Amino acid sequence: MTKQSEKIFTFQNVEQQTVVTGAQDQLLILIEEGLSVELHVRGSQVAINGEENAISKAYAVLNVLCQLVKKQVSVGPADVVSATTMAKKGTLDYFLDFYQGSIIKDKKGRSVRVKNYGQRQYISAIKHNDLTFGIGAAGTGKTFLAVVMAVSALKKGDVERIIIARPAVEAGESLGFLPGDLKEKVDPYMRPIYDAMNTLIGSDHVERLIERGVLEIAPLAYMRGRTLDDAFIIVDEAQNTTNAQMKMVLTRLGFQSKMVVNGDPSQIDLPKGVKSGLLAAQKILKDLNRVGFVHFDSQDVVRHPVVGQIVSAYEEADEKIQALKKAREEGHA
Repeated sequence: MTKQSEKIFTFQNVEQQTVVTGAQDQLLILIEEGLSVELHVRGSQVAINGEENAISKAYAVLNVLCQLVKKQVSVGPADVVSATTMAKKGTLDYFLDFYQGSIIKDKKGRSVRVKNYGQRQYISAIKHNDLTFGIGAAGTGKTFLAVVMAVSALKKGDVERIIIARPAVEAGESLGFLPGDLKEKVDPYMRPIYDAMNTLIGSDHVERLIERGVLEIAPLAYMRGRTLDDAFIIVDEAQNTTNAQMKMVLTRLGFQSKMVVNGDPSQIDLPKGVKSGLLAAQKILKDLNRVGFVHFDSQDVVRHPVVGQIVSAYEEADEKIQALKKAREEGHA
């Protein structure tokens, strides 16, 4: 049986305690779930109970969160989840670096920053490559950060327009059978894009950009036959592109443009027998200059900790299925 211990963390002031514990100690609960410890508030202190290694990590997490409060950073659930994840991975020393500067400010004036090392690699890849692939689990911030970089590029004058496309293949549905005109049919598929845009610049500004042709959000098929100069292009849900579609959209890249292609290979909704263009692109383009690949895993998830656990559970299940298939094939060989 593993030895259980206790360590006391002391807050320096009421502000630290209020911010770091959260309403009804909700932020402490995230630390408990993420590091398998028990936290008990006693006055201005928190008693940390659990295995010694986990206790040390929880103590370090509380410490860096208090340092954020000192820097006047508004600490929320995403910050706590990122800190606990980095503590588990042994990269917590880099945590405060993420708060040295911001990529952009949202419509409320809040700084938008990377939340973990994976996101920092992703942002760096976008800055230094003409074409960047963000590949991996749901909830890792791929779409949101791509939109952030696009808006930042537009504001700086690096590009003249933003073009965002998604293949209209979702869970077996076909656009032709959905009610309404084209916009009404397409909008549900583009909802995550609109949500990100609205968070950053507000819905009114989004509508104005669309009216002026500065922002275009459309199905992937609308990219055919075009050359996109001076643009920031985002291809989302790219796991649902075919090889032909992927080649088509990648060759739209024009001068003074950047393209970000995002996808989650575990969520392919293509018809049976149709190969994903995203999977093929990884193999075909891996050695090209000015093309970057960033792979995210469940440890990079910045949603509720349970989401990361769900992703990990599915990844383990898929690995077991693949291992069984391989064993059967070898048995028949």
